[in-house]
Amino acid sequence: MQLMKMVSAVDVHAAGEPGRVIVGGVFDVPGKTMFEKKVYLETHADGLRKRMLREPRGYPALCANIILPPCNPAADIGFVILEQTEYPPMSGSNTICVVTVLLETGILPMVAPITRLKLDTPAGLVEVEAEIADHKVKTVRFRNVLSFAPHLDRMIEVRGIGTVKVDVAYGGMFYVIADADQFGLRLTPDEGRDITRIGELLKASAREQLPVEHPENSAIREVSISQLSGPPHDPGSHRRNAVTVSSGEFLWDKPATWTGVLDRSPCGTGTSAKMAALHAKGQLALNQDFVHESVIGTKFTGRLVAEGRVGPYPAVTPTIAGRGWITGFSNYVLDPDDPFPEGFKVGDIWA
Repeated sequence: MQLMKMVSAVDVHAAGEPGRVIVGGVFDVPGKTMFEKKVYLETHADGLRKRMLREPRGYPALCANIILPPCNPAADIGFVILEQTEYPPMSGSNTICVVTVLLETGILPMVAPITRLKLDTPAGLVEVEAEIADHKVKTVRFRNVLSFAPHLDRMIEVRGIGTVKVDVAYGGMFYVIADADQFGLRLTPDEGRDITRIGELLKASAREQLPVEHPENSAIREVSISQLSGPPHDPGSHRRNAVTVSSGEFLWDKPATWTGVLDRSPCGTGTSAKMAALHAKGQLALNQDFVHESVIGTKFTGRLVAEGRVGPYPAVTPTIAGRGWITGFSNYVLDPDDPFPEGFKVGDIWA
């Protein structure tokens, strides 16, 4: 892997969720597939993720994406997602960020009124339609990977809380999903500290009590993220959610680690997982819009467009639509005398 001393990036947000897109300085990463490239970064080059996401260059809510040559010959370009504690196979908000940057900076040609792309991701090939007007990306709609729900209406024991009813569903990552009214929450920004604490407790409990593994890729296993779900605040929406992204290692005996950060967006993979669970319960039909709002009121529109199967599980193909906005352009450097080549964390805001 060749890494220049200067890394060029475009900062962007999708419905409020920040996603830094690395467009220069990383020439390629070893691996025959994008999943293998993800694993290489995890095991041999994790310093780049730490440098870009930790202080002094990053902060807990930030994600990053590395643009790479595709491995799949059907794809236009590839990318790998970097988050605070993992390299998720797929992310909806990050996909929207990446497409916005690719087209609005001219890395890939923009064609009005619709630009069609195929992206090589660790989760597989993702088809994208971007609506274009006035030389801007107005909407990114992507066809996500097959989503399914291996656990529905299961009761788990959560330390310090009690018995909680949850679903576990896959939408590119495995989510544990619980109704927020079980905890007396309305999913408002001022509840952020309670939401993230409960979300981390739910995730840790689900990992212990509800084992899961993707039938087609055994390296994708265990619940890695949590989602609280509630009624919408806008009558034009169908549900509101709050997804907690871990910002450190969770340890039962160290309550200071029971924290994460809220996804500011409605979360694309989380919306896919929620729709898969609803469909499995007979509560969401194919070809119906599902407007999902975030804790700050921003929206993604989901739709289930086909049924399928993943191993023993009935599955659905979701599409997700949302918008991104570029916020800045930066060149990041590493001085040879910098005492923090991989950044640092301080306990006031980090787990």
